[in-house]
Amino acid sequence: MKELLSGNEAIARGVYEAGVRVAVGYPGTPSTEILENVEQYKEHVYCEWSPNEKVAFEVAAGACLTGARSIVTMKHVGLNVAADPLMTLTYVGAVGGIVAIVADDPGMHSSQNEQDSRQYARFAKIPLLEPSDSEEARDFLVAGMEISEKFKTPVILRTTTRISHSRSLVELHERVEHTPQGFKKDPPRFVPIPAWARPMRVRVEERLRAMIPEVSASALNRIEWANKDLGIIACGVAYQYVKEVFPEASVLKLGWPYPYPDDLIRQFAAGVKRLLVVEELDDFLEEHVKALGIACDGKNFVPNIGELSPMALRRIRAKMEGKELPQVLPVEEASKLPPRPPVLCPSCPHRAVFSALGKFDVVVTGDIGCYSLGVAAPLNRMDTILCMGAGISMAHGMKIAGEKKRVVGLVGDSTFFHSGITALLDIGYNKSAPVIIILDNRVTAMTGHQDNPGSGLTLMGEPTHEASIEEFARACGIKRVFMVDPLKYDAFIELLKNSFETPEPTVIISRSPCIVHDHSGLKPALKVNPDVCRTCKLCLKIGCPALEFTEGHVRINNLLCGGCSLCEQICPFDAIS
Repeated sequence: MKELLSGNEAIARGVYEAGVRVAVGYPGTPSTEILENVEQYKEHVYCEWSPNEKVAFEVAAGACLTGARSIVTMKHVGLNVAADPLMTLTYVGAVGGIVAIVADDPGMHSSQNEQDSRQYARFAKIPLLEPSDSEEARDFLVAGMEISEKFKTPVILRTTTRISHSRSLVELHERVEHTPQGFKKDPPRFVPIPAWARPMRVRVEERLRAMIPEVSASALNRIEWANKDLGIIACGVAYQYVKEVFPEASVLKLGWPYPYPDDLIRQFAAGVKRLLVVEELDDFLEEHVKALGIACDGKNFVPNIGELSPMALRRIRAKMEGKELPQVLPVEEASKLPPRPPVLCPSCPHRAVFSALGKFDVVVTGDIGCYSLGVAAPLNRMDTILCMGAGISMAHGMKIAGEKKRVVGLVGDSTFFHSGITALLDIGYNKSAPVIIILDNRVTAMTGHQDNPGSGLTLMGEPTHEASIEEFARACGIKRVFMVDPLKYDAFIELLKNSFETPEPTVIISRSPCIVHDHSGLKPALKVNPDVCRTCKLCLKIGCPALEFTEGHVRINNLLCGGCSLCEQICPFDAIS
């Protein structure tokens, strides 16, 4: 039976079919839906959202050392967090299969940076697989388990946004069970203290060399001979674009690109007159082809910034052939539409926080989440973003550097559990005095409303301990801890004013549920009384999509308004009710 699946759904199906017993990860676009789809197989596969990617990787590693097959999912920046256990597990090796599924985001559709996770495979000296459609996503997950167990190594399965979210037909198979034998004590193998880690280091190189002949012979890599005037090396979604734009060219499709299949590369290069390497982001393949002494084109035509597309390849082809570059024109129906930047949802409680902060001359160090949108007009109330948890750490750094203004660090509830606790511990331990606001909307909202340690539910829907942000804050040494509803606007402003006048650290937990996830806070839509409204436009400065200014008047769109009353509290003329 065949089914139309996205790449993420297909990977989840591969997890089931491959006999995986443990599936863990941390949500992050474009990887999130993998575990959400694995959850449907929870009778066979234990699955969880871990507090962060490092913990998730370590959980999967522990499972694999018992002989169980395990996977860990994350987006590309999550692999940075998990790099510590990755770099040592490559020494320790695997018992049961372990595959790290890492979803890169070329073009930064929903990410703070753009990076090529293939470099981590070379860095860690472990196998890298890269599917080009949903069928391969499923197949490569299964193949990754077999490679992992055969060579006793972790494996990286790299996808991208386009593979994660595009759909293609997948042939479904039955699950093949793999029963773990249990952990077998062997300290020289599993404990990398220096005396034992040194021979482990040698085995890493031996393992890498042993894989090379198999990579060149693997069915995951293949030559598709056609016109030999041009040969193209491609992997991942780039392969699909190559087949569309260069249908007559010979292609070396690499599904297992690292360790590099040198024999196959040499064979292919020798059979074509001109060689082009097409890959998204870094010159990961091109650099090695040139190191083999093989002349090729690559980044002199193919950009190393942003996502590839068929149109991008048409421009590349035109450039190679010396023709005029095709123009990239907007879709006719969309050409006259105004720009529509992302905004906080109507009635989002975070809007009240940013509006209140706008009344004070403070520095705001932000973090990764829905609330990142607080940087945009008209709120304009976030000054920095770096990475998960840095909203707290950077606030501490600014204070100890002597910043004269009061500093506010912002972080979400899921991000606090991810990497904010240790940052807050740093403030309590080293005694700086920023104001930390933890935006607790009771869910991991930005990636699609996943549960987290503070929500009281596991990924598998089981009730669990609801971690207390207040107790964590006090345990970190913070004495001034307040829990407030930001939509009680005047009281929130008063608390901020008091906190800015107090020379010690303060944690304010802004607790109000995400209105899209928890509809219990929805109230009747508000209205503007045109006879009272003086068109001062103060309400428009909160940037709520439900507030509209048309024909010289402010009005509220009752299809969007959730009745949060923030605009009502801000209006100085009582024109909103």
